[in-house]
Amino acid sequence: MLSARSLFQEILDNDDSYRLFCSIAASGEAQGGWENGRIASLVPESMRALAPKITRHGADEDKHGRIFNALLRKRGLDPVPVPPETDYTMLLEKQGIGLAHEKLRRDEPLTENDILVYLSHSRVTEQRAADQMDMLVKYFGEHPEVGKAIRQICNDEDNHLAYCHEELLRLAYAGHGRTIQRTLRESALAEIAVYRDVSLAVMSHMGRVLKWPRAKSAVLAAGIHAMYVYERAGGWRRMVSLTMPERRDALGGPATTAAVV
Repeated sequence: MLSARSLFQEILDNDDSYRLFCSIAASGEAQGGWENGRIASLVPESMRALAPKITRHGADEDKHGRIFNALLRKRGLDPVPVPPETDYTMLLEKQGIGLAHEKLRRDEPLTENDILVYLSHSRVTEQRAADQMDMLVKYFGEHPEVGKAIRQICNDEDNHLAYCHEELLRLAYAGHGRTIQRTLRESALAEIAVYRDVSLAVMSHMGRVLKWPRAKSAVLAAGIHAMYVYERAGGWRRMVSLTMPERRDALGGPATTAAVV
């Protein structure tokens, strides 16, 4: 029977598929760490109070990249190049979602609108990350090889999502509500299409590595398309709602160190 648990177990059990999975994850987290670091350094003067939290956000993502690389080293594996069609972060940028790397490479202060875009984009992508980590913790939180790392990353992603909710609500109350809602909707509708395409690409690569029969690959692809149809029909709304989180000031302290994996 196909399930998220059985699929991930299959990926985990094979060195080549595990190496691809960890390499994709490490690359995405490293990109997120760089982006947040640049945003923190370019925050406009009117929003400087956000800079330490953005820095913490980036430090957490850098840490996650190190954790995935440590998981590879623990098994004696080296990272592999990430296929461009599986690069979630860069594909979102090509859709005009978030802040372009070209802009972040300049030493020019960002605008208040840029920060609204960053937070709205993060609220959407952190929802995806939090959902995925919740699923992995449910099935593999006690796994002897990856459980501790998964639990730590999951806790961080919950903090990131709480931070996005709280800061966006604060800015909405300050008069930016209409811009935030428009940007959230645009980000979510673009993200669900990119997530579909990346999921199909990842499953295609995993299928070749694991030598899945054509019927199994077809069933998985159909499931990915069905999820996209659900999200396009209205499921995307969970990614744009804003509620005050139970975890207040979730990124208000120093970044935590990486777990020993």
